[in-house]
Amino acid sequence: MIGKLKGIIDSYGEDCIVLDVNGVGYLVHCSARTLQELPGTGQGATLSIETHVREDQIRLFGFLSDVEREWFRLLQTVQGVGAKVALSVLSTLKPGDLASAIALRDKAMVARTPGVGPKVAERIVTELKDKAPAYADVDPAGSGSPARSRTGVRRSRLRTRSQRWSISATVSRRRRPPSRRPRATPVRAPTRRG
Repeated sequence: MIGKLKGIIDSYGEDCIVLDVNGVGYLVHCSARTLQELPGTGQGATLSIETHVREDQIRLFGFLSDVEREWFRLLQTVQGVGAKVALSVLSTLKPGDLASAIALRDKAMVARTPGVGPKVAERIVTELKDKAPAYADVDPAGSGSPARSRTGVRRSRLRTRSQRWSISATVSRRRRPPSRRPRATPVRAPTRRG
């Protein structure tokens, strides 16, 4: 498996580049964001690579950072999201923006991606909410490094008021003892007074 390629950009395609590594040209598919940030033809570049091997083909997907590659892998764990849709999402949203959209359950932000409808956006936000916290601490400036405070400890992501409420409601529901059925009061026969 190929994990990283360092070479000279030979040519650009619509959604790919040919990267010349010691005389061997590798066709590497990239997101639009990655293509925009790469240097011009004839200049050196280093890409993190995700290799897909199938019966009839081997495809290479290139990313500027390991964080972006991990998001590509993570997006493909969602039902209905393949390599094409995952690249499209990463073309539209930076990894930090994607982490924020998932943390805030912002389906509309994810649905802005071409090829992603409301149902797939809902699945992405729902299925990745528990898997993505490790990537949610990514610096929103796009450096790909975790955001840290001055003491070197990771800052926890901020939560909105509604998220704090839903979390506290969930916790309080779990702490409550199981509800008991009210006892049936015995029915007494009327007594005669006389």
